Amino acid sequence: MSADVPGVLAALEAMHGGRPWHWRPGAAPFEVCVGAILVQNTAWANAERALDRLRQAGALDPAAMAALEPAELEALIRPAGQFRQKAKKLRAFLDLCRAAGGLNSLLALPAADLRARLLQTWGIGPETADCILCYAAAREVMVVDAYTARLFRRLGLGPEADSYDAWQRWLAAEAAADPRWRGAERLGRAHALIVLHAKHCCRKRAPRCGECLLRGRCAFAAETSGPR
Repeated sequence: MSADVPGVLAALEAMHGGRPWHWRPGAAPFEVCVGAILVQNTAWANAERALDRLRQAGALDPAAMAALEPAELEALIRPAGQFRQKAKKLRAFLDLCRAAGGLNSLLALPAADLRARLLQTWGIGPETADCILCYAAAREVMVVDAYTARLFRRLGLGPEADSYDAWQRWLAAEAAADPRWRGAERLGRAHALIVLHAKHCCRKRAPRCGECLLRGRCAFAAETSGPR
């Protein structure tokens, strides 16, 4: 199995193509934006519980969420952890939407302008901003995270620097070598597959190297004697 980036992504598709992913094509943009904030520093299962509570309360809508009292919003998103901070982040995002003339107007901005505005919003960093760009605004943006670095460093691949921007530029350029990994939907799929692989196989501790199709090209697997 090839250890170049398109080859890695093909292997991940073969291993995890049937696994569910929470941000699918056609997902409601506001729900994606809220989920991208709620999942910060927690597992997706916790963010999903908070989203379910918001949905049941009829608050997964910018106007409805903005109408909530601060204590009400905090109570609804409590399962996501850091609920007071995240409630403030959601309020800041609602303010951003309002200033842009609404969520649809915000997401319709040119990609560079949208990303800049998101990064100027309290509580939104590069990963969250790019999740919103890719999954909510359908822009051709590669999302990277700690899972990205773990996987590719173990394979002996990656940029010289370890910054978010360095990883994003490197992975986007490498993936673009194969037309099958171009476009917002396919870049979103690439990010999803990397996360799924890191959670189910290439784990930080006790990785399941014996289940990985890339183990023959993985220096980490060779050093740790394969299956765990």
